[in-house]
Amino acid sequence: MTPTATGSTATDAGLPADLVKRFAAALANLRPGGERIGLAVSGGPDSMAMLLLARAAIPGEFAVASVDHGLRPEAADECALVSRQCAALGVDCVVLTVAVHGRNLQAAARRARYAALGSWVEQRGLAALATAHHADDQAETLLMRLNRGSGVAGLAGVRETGRIEGLDTPLIRPLLRFRRAELARVIEAAGIPVVQDPSNRDDRFDRVRLRKALAKADWLDPLALTESASHLAEADEALETFTDMASALHVTREEGAIRFHPLLPRAIQLRMVERIIAELGGAPRGGDVARLLGRLQAGEGGNLGGVLATVEGDRWVFRPEPPRRTG
Repeated sequence: MTPTATGSTATDAGLPADLVKRFAAALANLRPGGERIGLAVSGGPDSMAMLLLARAAIPGEFAVASVDHGLRPEAADECALVSRQCAALGVDCVVLTVAVHGRNLQAAARRARYAALGSWVEQRGLAALATAHHADDQAETLLMRLNRGSGVAGLAGVRETGRIEGLDTPLIRPLLRFRRAELARVIEAAGIPVVQDPSNRDDRFDRVRLRKALAKADWLDPLALTESASHLAEADEALETFTDMASALHVTREEGAIRFHPLLPRAIQLRMVERIIAELGGAPRGGDVARLLGRLQAGEGGNLGGVLATVEGDRWVFRPEPPRRTG
């Protein structure tokens, strides 16, 4: 990736006032207690726009971290670009270096990135981590997951607030009501260099093909799709609450087994089965859980993720799968 530029350093002067005002309002709703926060800045146009908007809206009330995964020779230069711009703005910035291993490097890099950012937020005593996901990202995610038959949780997409997986670090996304083109206006007004990721133009990726198709479908409104994702997130939270309540009434535990009385709507059954399998040490995927649920509803049994499920009277019973004999 090569930085592109129309200038060398950033200032607050000339930034679109309407976007700065909207960003400040978003942070007012999302920032825990108005405390100091951390920004995840990669050097790309979206996260660099978030940096500029934060500098204009809440100067001195945030710090920046950029993550070097070490997977590409350009990564160090991209982090250095972020550091230079932060220095020009008088913003505290640190580069976090992580090691990435595993067969799925993209997923491994994401986990390593968030783990490093979450630890940095906690060590610095920051109130939350902000990322630069925006409305176009959300619309692409929703449509991709619709095309894959995802359930309510998946269709909710990314949330405005959440937690970093495996940590208690609050996660906020203040740009979810902003369009990609609006963030480009911020970069253009500031005239600063940004990183252009060539993978964003690579048609081998589903998201890139969808992004190009959306650009031609001017009748689709990413902000409306983002609103729909927000409604689905609320529905997902309601289903989780009902599942919590149902668990106390319909699930019993005994030594070596968990019994579930499935006299509940299918959406709750699905979540309950997923929870039980996870409790017994499995790592279920949504489609696999749905297939197991179908077998249980038909009076059959099955196994998933090292968990054996059987139908015993009016209960579904889950046990760790017996070890296989060898020799």
